[in-house]
Amino acid sequence: MSALPADPTPGRHWDELVRFWEESDWPEGSKVEIIDGLIVVTPPPAAPHNRIAEKVHRKLYTVVPDDWGVYQTLGVAHPTRGRLFVPDLVVIPESAVAEPEGSETAPLTAAELVVEITSRSNARHDRLNRAAACAEAKVPFYLLIDRFAPTGPAGTLYGEPEGDVYRVLVTVKFGEDIRLPAPFDLTVETSAFPFG
Repeated sequence: MSALPADPTPGRHWDELVRFWEESDWPEGSKVEIIDGLIVVTPPPAAPHNRIAEKVHRKLYTVVPDDWGVYQTLGVAHPTRGRLFVPDLVVIPESAVAEPEGSETAPLTAAELVVEITSRSNARHDRLNRAAACAEAKVPFYLLIDRFAPTGPAGTLYGEPEGDVYRVLVTVKFGEDIRLPAPFDLTVETSAFPFG
């Protein structure tokens, strides 16, 4: 992971920072995000990471309404905090992706669910910073699939955001099912996830 410093003042030069993010020639397959005023470039995720994303993605499409989408490479912006993330998966109404015309991003505040799958290099960030940003944006649910949790691979569903903090709704070890409540009403079988 590498970071390119930018103006750390959220909102001050947001449009210029996003334009730079949109127009630069980043390495193919890399994930490029704006985190607290820094442009952060991470390498493409490994195969186990992608296999988990695909399994969850496929399950989500069986339950989301027709006017919602499940995206793997969508930038979601939270400009008041100087953040633009590319979640591993985001469930968001299609109307939020279509507006404003010509935008490369959607508002994080419109997301219904964000799913993050940890990699060795970003596990701490996914557990803390990204969860806090999603809670602050009032994303109803944050699902963390933590392949590198200190106590062993686990899935944690967060909800009921207040400020920049979520309540832990459930945590399961890999091998156990995790249930997403309404509007999803979905069981995710972690036994199918690759370990490590």
